[in-house]
Amino acid sequence: MCFSPQGDLVGGAVVMVIGVDACRHLRGRSEYLVVAALPLMLGAHQIDESLVWWGLQGVVPRGVGTVAMWIYLVFALVVLPVLAPLLVMGLEPNARRRWRLVPFAVVGVVVAVILLEAMLIGHPSAHLGAYHLAYSIGLQHGTVIIGLYIVATCGALLASGYRDVVWFGVLNLVAVVILARLCADGFTSLWCAYAALVSGAIALKLRASPPRPRSATRVLGALRVD
Repeated sequence: MCFSPQGDLVGGAVVMVIGVDACRHLRGRSEYLVVAALPLMLGAHQIDESLVWWGLQGVVPRGVGTVAMWIYLVFALVVLPVLAPLLVMGLEPNARRRWRLVPFAVVGVVVAVILLEAMLIGHPSAHLGAYHLAYSIGLQHGTVIIGLYIVATCGALLASGYRDVVWFGVLNLVAVVILARLCADGFTSLWCAYAALVSGAIALKLRASPPRPRSATRVLGALRVD
């Protein structure tokens, strides 16, 4: 969420530009492909929310705003809790370390199913708040589910075998708790700025990481062919 439709639109465009830069610096590292594409998804997610704003404000047809709301909620509540642990699993170099992250992926799937069911039977809605949008999906036991959501999305980062990913997970956890608290209090939502920071961190990581040697790329390509 962001504080206005214009904020969502501009913030989403900036995040997508960062995503394009991240993808340009993959340099043969296909294991980072989805990670590099994450800012593109986050940027599109923010731009989509601008349509939710405008639907509520009467700038676009209300039906357009409703469809945009569903897209926004499905990505945030159903896709992300599954995608986050899978992204971390894809970065791990061996099966043992990947199996260590399976519980987080399972929690993510469970949370996604519960939230999707709540949306399908609870008639989701969005309302204009003070400098933010307030969403409601009719969720029961919301505190428990939100806790499991954080376990799925942040826990996998903390369980990674890479030190920089773990530190990113610590910062991610602190930021999520603070921003969730601010949003719960009806304060100006800063999720758009957070998405930009996460995307910037991904782009900087890909820029700073050395490219895979060409010989290694050829070997891996030969192994795939065989």
